[in-house]
Amino acid sequence: MAQRPGTPRLLRELNDRAALDLLVGQGPLTRAQIGEQTGLSKVTASQLLSRLEERGLVQVVGEQAGGRGPNAALYAVVPSSAHVAGLEVGPDRVTAGVADITGTILSQATAIIAGEPSSTANGEWDDGGVDPVKSVHNAVVKACRSAKVALRRLNAVVVGTPGVVDPRSGDVKFAFDLPAWHEGVLEGLRTDLRRPVVIENDANLAAIAERSYGAARNAEDFALMWLDRGLGLSIMLGGRLHRGRSGGAGEIGYLPVPGAPLPLGTTDSTTWGIPALAGGYGALVGADAVRDLAHRHGVPGTTAVDCVRAAAADLDLGGTFLDELAGRISYGVASVTIVLDPGLVVLSGELGRAGGEPLAARIGEAAGRISPTRPAVAVSEVEGNPVLRGALHRALEEARDEVFSAPG
Repeated sequence: MAQRPGTPRLLRELNDRAALDLLVGQGPLTRAQIGEQTGLSKVTASQLLSRLEERGLVQVVGEQAGGRGPNAALYAVVPSSAHVAGLEVGPDRVTAGVADITGTILSQATAIIAGEPSSTANGEWDDGGVDPVKSVHNAVVKACRSAKVALRRLNAVVVGTPGVVDPRSGDVKFAFDLPAWHEGVLEGLRTDLRRPVVIENDANLAAIAERSYGAARNAEDFALMWLDRGLGLSIMLGGRLHRGRSGGAGEIGYLPVPGAPLPLGTTDSTTWGIPALAGGYGALVGADAVRDLAHRHGVPGTTAVDCVRAAAADLDLGGTFLDELAGRISYGVASVTIVLDPGLVVLSGELGRAGGEPLAARIGEAAGRISPTRPAVAVSEVEGNPVLRGALHRALEEARDEVFSAPG
């Protein structure tokens, strides 16, 4: 690939992007502050700000009092210069959020899935006429209306789904609880929305959010264990997601583990009312298994999340249950530690967060007993919906690359 020469135009583009990224992360800033933090002279910083103002990307938002002389103007990125949408797709609803270019979330909306999936009499899964494109369209339109942002003004849309996403085609290859999502859905979304659309695995988006806002903030290497409606593992190495050749990296529910049959076939989840993988790691740490284990230990709760929260809140009642649950979860944590040694494992998802520090500490101890190194195990610190936050962050990166890197 031919390299672009260091022309004055290229240098201006690089300086403009550096200043815009700085303003997004630390703004508002004065001309002098931008110059100091980018290494640019006052004259160059002034020229840069003039260009960005002409492009409608920055504006004066106030003044900063100094010593002698007039107050210095404070510059900030124009929030409306770009907008993005992020979505989380589940088996019965789609949640969408809209944010401006600064990352401020303007709205969040939920739309019921178009169609009603169900289990048929012979045990097969009927998608009930679910239309993924219509479902996403409805959620995006609802969120855009709430944010008062026209659909055509979205610069990027990122959709988070469970299952395996093909890194070549970008389509969902397989997901237990999204049978209608398959090859061709991505192109259908792009055609319908007439916007750039990316589909990403939900656990991967949760990891992106964790690295940007949570317990793995700025960590180069870590793993995220997703314990929620489904099971997942996201791996970040050198600051980049590891998806695997076919997109199947992190499908930890298939991991063969002691005390469970091999992961063959499917079973019905009584908790979620949808098919689930029979056997493997999921048979020990899935919602049904966790709830049953809690009840055997005398810990009450209608759902697995209720049980884990109750145990963490009353260790006299739930301590032995958490010990056994931590032992089960440690099989997956130890496996990724032995193979990749990420150093940090973050527990995310509603079930993963429910146990808090009492469960995280027990998992770290249990994993340390069966692996050569003991990983640090932390609970997610992302506020709100981690998949949605990750989808919005990924979309913002796409939008900023488009808007900020465009030649002036």
